[in-house]
Amino acid sequence: MTVFTIDSENNITVFASLKEIQGSEDGTETFTNQEELTALANTWPGGRLVEVWNSLPGVQPVERFTGRRVAVGRIWKAIQHLRPTGAAQSQPVGLKKGSARKKATRKQRGKDTKTAKIIALLKRPVGASLKTLMRETGWQPHSVRGFISGQLGKKMGLRVRSFQRDGERVYGIKG
Repeated sequence: MTVFTIDSENNITVFASLKEIQGSEDGTETFTNQEELTALANTWPGGRLVEVWNSLPGVQPVERFTGRRVAVGRIWKAIQHLRPTGAAQSQPVGLKKGSARKKATRKQRGKDTKTAKIIALLKRPVGASLKTLMRETGWQPHSVRGFISGQLGKKMGLRVRSFQRDGERVYGIKG
């Protein structure tokens, strides 16, 4: 029977049997089926499920799951192709070495995002016209308006003002 362990750093290791697991470190949890993984995952914060998934090789990274059951199901399915190679050569999966690099890349990308561009345009003293925002983002007018209302106004809590200038709709961020 295949046995999986997951340590506090979210490294998943595959073993051929329980006998091969020797002196587990503190914080290492063991599971053999999806139900046991579900029971373990019910005690974890939701962010850990995302970290486990994103550390698995060959998966499309996610920022969140729609629910725990979905996350556990996807993780379980992804680790099924793994095979143990013996006690001395257990197969660790999902080492977190790349996560710091991903975070750094995400921070660097933050300056080039459409959100950052729109905010910069709206912070100008004269604001930005709807046409300017459409040109910079490549979006349709309804998409720009929806983004301003939903993302900037509701999610980010920015106070965006809207007014007409020379018959054209102009937006700006309130002080």
